[in-house]
Amino acid sequence: MMKFHIDDRFIQELIADKSQENKSRQVLGAHFSYVSPRIPSHPRLIHYSKDVSEILGLGEVDIHSKDFLDLVSGAAICPKTKPYAMAYAGHQFGSWAGQLGDGRAINLFECISNQNRFALQLKGAGRTPYSRTADGLAVLRSSIREHLCSEAMHHLGIPTTRSLSLVLTGDEVLRDMLYDGHPKYEPGAVVCRVASSFIRFGNFEYFAAQKDIDGLRLLTDFTIRHFFSNIDKEEATYLHFFEEVATRTMNTVLHWQRVGFVHGVMNTDNMSILGLTIDYGPYGFLDNYDPTWTPNTTDSQHRRYRYENQPQIALWNLLQLANALFPLIEDAEALEDVLDRTYLQFQRNYQTMLAQKLGLNEQSECLEKLVADLSKNLETVETDMTIFFRNLGNVKKEQLVLDALKEVSDAFYDLDHMPDELKGFWMEWFTTYLNALNLEDKSNIERQTEMNLVNPKYIFRNYMAQLAIESAEKGDYSLISEMDIILQNPYKDQPESQKWFARRPKWADNKVGSSMLSCSS
Repeated sequence: MMKFHIDDRFIQELIADKSQENKSRQVLGAHFSYVSPRIPSHPRLIHYSKDVSEILGLGEVDIHSKDFLDLVSGAAICPKTKPYAMAYAGHQFGSWAGQLGDGRAINLFECISNQNRFALQLKGAGRTPYSRTADGLAVLRSSIREHLCSEAMHHLGIPTTRSLSLVLTGDEVLRDMLYDGHPKYEPGAVVCRVASSFIRFGNFEYFAAQKDIDGLRLLTDFTIRHFFSNIDKEEATYLHFFEEVATRTMNTVLHWQRVGFVHGVMNTDNMSILGLTIDYGPYGFLDNYDPTWTPNTTDSQHRRYRYENQPQIALWNLLQLANALFPLIEDAEALEDVLDRTYLQFQRNYQTMLAQKLGLNEQSECLEKLVADLSKNLETVETDMTIFFRNLGNVKKEQLVLDALKEVSDAFYDLDHMPDELKGFWMEWFTTYLNALNLEDKSNIERQTEMNLVNPKYIFRNYMAQLAIESAEKGDYSLISEMDIILQNPYKDQPESQKWFARRPKWADNKVGSSMLSCSS
């Protein structure tokens, strides 16, 4: 029998929905609603994260027990716990959407392990009062994407929710993947997500919109008490809380930009109050460097959540959080000052990050020109972002310009047909780059070692996810395990996995699931 040190502070200290009727409805004055997971017909564990299981104090015997399968599939509830769905609201694609809430997520419980707090949550385990017109279920393809990317992001060093397990439910789920009027049944699945907390910006917007200041204050005090205990209890506590959230949020987005991750749905209800990457829907990593790219078909027209816009969207979302917290702070100028200072610091950190990716000192006189010219070159010539920066570390100070260019040649999608004028741009860029390197004190080996710590070799590309999905839908889960192992060490050379360090294949250019995805994915 698995044993958890249950410590359900969220439901003990906050306000429960007075009704326990599990149907879509407006919920007022409550932080959560009690709800039970849907019992699957024939659950089957197809993958789990050993890393997360160990963090939770679970051993091999636990993982392969019926109790574990029952827990992470929703078939049974852990003794002395009461599952629930959180109430929150939010702005979606820049517009107020009103009540949202955990529509297909059910929180099982909070527990303490190794003096750390964790919440376990099932995604795809059935309807809640916040499901609106949806069924609260999830399909295998989206669950594979969330399960693998959650862990991949963690190993990339990016704050994120984690994924303990991936379970097939044995039930079929009807989905219209592209919203084009052609729904079909797909295998159902459940992911068990793990985080210190799943509280979002939208939780605070929910109470602010209802003008329920007591509920807002209760939630804010709870969040500070359990997750921001470093904040001194003083008159400006709430302002300091907001500043801490802003700092964490922009730090996470900085990491997204560093590795080319595009979230795809940066609505305020998808923003973690802890600064975690949360809700892996139609996300993607840049293959060819395209600042205007978004993986979300729903966002294809306006591209609000495109790669280059993520820092500005994060700041806009923080402004909405500031508006929600204003009744507790009542100092607009102080809140604006936090936003200004946070963004200014982000811009400084961004320049530092770019310098690290290039292997240069951030005080380098050439840095600004190199960054500006590189961005133009990468956009003009279809170039794989990950391969370019990783192989840039191979460049040596003493190389000729043409030899330096050859070091990154694998990053170009069509080098043979590159116009001479564009090759000239690259030759010019590498001339400046080599001059900058020769002004640095670091050796080639020292510089490459440092660059390899910020420029990953392996990312979870959409085409890799699609291959794993297609194999899994045929009953072969080996690619899930293979990719999980590779992505645990994204900064290390793995000769046996070299085939995954490659440009997006031609077949994936416009393939559904490999280039663009919908929110139903």
